Amino acid sequence: MAINKTATVKSESGFTLIDLLFVCSLIGLLSTLAIPGLMRARGVAQAASAVGTLRVINSAQLSFAVTCGSGFYSPNLPTLGVAPPSSFQAFLPPELTTGATFIKSGYTFSLSGTSLGGAPGSCNGLAAGMGAPGYVAIGDPIDPVGNPHFYGTNADGMIYEHSATLSGVLPESGPSPAGSVIK
Repeated sequence: MAINKTATVKSESGFTLIDLLFVCSLIGLLSTLAIPGLMRARGVAQAASAVGTLRVINSAQLSFAVTCGSGFYSPNLPTLGVAPPSSFQAFLPPELTTGATFIKSGYTFSLSGTSLGGAPGSCNGLAAGMGAPGYVAIGDPIDPVGNPHFYGTNADGMIYEHSATLSGVLPESGPSPAGSVIK
């Protein structure tokens, strides 16, 4: 008895190792080219968020001075997180008033004001003599190499940008001797 073997042709479809290596290297090259643009976009977004946060702090300080502080500003962030008795809402949201500083969108923010002994107490519990005639709010980047924009504001409501920190340089009111005004 004779057995007939039929020849079957195997279909070898798929990718070769060379094809896979080429595709992987192409993806790696495109990713390498895209990273600097992505980092720049991230830095711009963080800087825009920092300016917005400083504007929120300016608005909160102005509201505090007009409605609660008898013309004086809060010397710190936690005071702006306390709601006045006639309101259900504080001057700043809780995430911005957890302590002397807070971190948001790649920046560290701080607020300080020199208390004036003759300042009256505020409606939200700030003791007499603790109100400040001015304040300084600073926004410094966590990674100054990737995002070299430093921001600061004071009682005048102007926001300043500089290539180095404005902490210790920016007065509590009046123009800054360093940096330029953001319009």
